[in-house]
Amino acid sequence: MHNPENINKQIANLAIPNIISNFSVPLLGAVDTALMGRLESEHYLGAVGIGGIIFSFIYWGFGFLRMATTGLTAQAFGEKDIPECGRLLLRAICIGITSSLLLLCFQWQIADISFHLIDASPEVENLARTYFYIRISAAPATLCLHAFHGVFLGLQNAHYPMSLTLVVNLVNIVLNLIFVQTLGMKVEGVALATVIAQYIGLFLAILLFFGRYRNILTTWNLREVLVFSKLKRFLSISGDIFIRTCCLVFSHAVFTAKSATLSDTFLAINTILLQFISILSYAIDGFAFAAESLIGKYKGAQDMRNLKRTIGQAFLWAFLFGGVIMSVFVVVGERLLHLFTNQMHLIEGAKPYLFWVTIAPVINVAAYIWDGIYLGATASKALRNSVFISTALFLGSIYLLMPLGNHGLWGALTLLLVARGVSLTVLAPKYLFKPDAFQ
Repeated sequence: MHNPENINKQIANLAIPNIISNFSVPLLGAVDTALMGRLESEHYLGAVGIGGIIFSFIYWGFGFLRMATTGLTAQAFGEKDIPECGRLLLRAICIGITSSLLLLCFQWQIADISFHLIDASPEVENLARTYFYIRISAAPATLCLHAFHGVFLGLQNAHYPMSLTLVVNLVNIVLNLIFVQTLGMKVEGVALATVIAQYIGLFLAILLFFGRYRNILTTWNLREVLVFSKLKRFLSISGDIFIRTCCLVFSHAVFTAKSATLSDTFLAINTILLQFISILSYAIDGFAFAAESLIGKYKGAQDMRNLKRTIGQAFLWAFLFGGVIMSVFVVVGERLLHLFTNQMHLIEGAKPYLFWVTIAPVINVAAYIWDGIYLGATASKALRNSVFISTALFLGSIYLLMPLGNHGLWGALTLLLVARGVSLTVLAPKYLFKPDAFQ
């Protein structure tokens, strides 16, 4: 059991690498946006925006491969059941490979359904389809990387995920610049760069795992990996997380689709502004990932005292960091727009809506941190129930606020985050602090 005074140090050791690696993710999105935003037509920017939201459905939907694996691995680590950590990796990889093969088999149906639901112009749709059919080939690498990230974080190792994320995204950015600026490719260059980078990342993950954790796999056999009760628990938690994630991605897809119905210009504007939200979410998620790892460990060790202290300190640091990000947005928000596009009509069109991304750093913190806490505790039913409530409120607010145009869209998106934070706060005493929460 760790002493209470070590909580802040542990949070820092886990959060700082996660923040560094997470910042490279929106950086990649920013580079994609900037490259497409400087081409001769705004259709390229819209295509990457729509393609991105489709893959958010796919890869965020399978985010349970990381989330469930992190919580369960951290709990096994807290219980000092190290062989189970290895079995959890193998379970996640088996599910990831099977899922990716299904995605590849049904890619044409997925594309048809996706573009039927998103009402974009024919020009944007044709470009987005090109992007989709190239990038989908990265599915096996991407889903297996989820599993490796989950196990590394569960083992309280945030440095390996940081290294993987930095390498993948830096390779992706370099290839983007080569393919688009040097070779003259457009959306196909952005998609191909992502595919190559993902497979390089998977190769590196395998090297890192066997370099340090080879002994974890020395005692496993297939029967232990596929034991029914363990597999059932993994799939049950994963199912709840899958539903939760699909609801969130669906909400963001509705936001993007409604943006497209306003006009291609508003679609491009909101694609740019969502980069601000990405910067925020990935920064605060550094603390959420730290909480996830520590909460899982303390749940496994039956250490309620340090579990509660971790929750309090994670919120404190996250709100302080959120305040810093809000201050940055206030001071340089308008200047940041120029990083994403040189088209003045998009920059001027985005300025009236900077208010929404400026207030987001404080409003969104509770939802992000609670997510990490509940995932570490594998309290997946609470996450599922919370998102049902929040999504219903979001869809209702879209209906009521859509007459206000783009301000209505951003108001509804903000309400979604508020509802998530409030509902998870209300559910905490039942799912986190009762004695049977450890069962």
